[in-house]
Amino acid sequence: MKSGKQVLIIGGIALALWGMSYGLWYAVFAEHQALDGIGSSLAASFGEAAQRHVESADARLDQYREAKYVYDRHVDVHSHWIGLAMLLLILGIAYDQIALSERWKLLLAVELLIGAIVFPLGVLLQTSSHGPLPRGLAIAGSVLVIGSLVGMNVGFMRGGAKDS
Repeated sequence: MKSGKQVLIIGGIALALWGMSYGLWYAVFAEHQALDGIGSSLAASFGEAAQRHVESADARLDQYREAKYVYDRHVDVHSHWIGLAMLLLILGIAYDQIALSERWKLLLAVELLIGAIVFPLGVLLQTSSHGPLPRGLAIAGSVLVIGSLVGMNVGFMRGGAKDS
């Protein structure tokens, strides 16, 4: 097994395990509390609206929006880590069909692995900060993923294996 192929396969397995472990942790220790918060803030907003307490209803709707935003980010992170891990594994299996030099294939494999870690991590950090750093990490990670996939796609379109 070549080094780029190892990066993709071992990285994909590690990322899948990480994503599944994160999802298990979230489901066991945090999801029920998050769903309770989402449901109670929404129900409270409806109750406040029914009593014509507009400001209070708006405040409860803001609580609902924030709780739902955080919940969605946690679920997105879990699924993105696992989905990107599957992509790494598939590309690791098809690695020999990428008609690029071994150096380029290794560079693209490392770039994809880093992007697959950083992109969801940036999304996760958005749950604690809506500032530019988490968004920048998510954007940078997605750029790495897209760039490496474009490069690998060029290698696939060139056809056949090339080891120069």
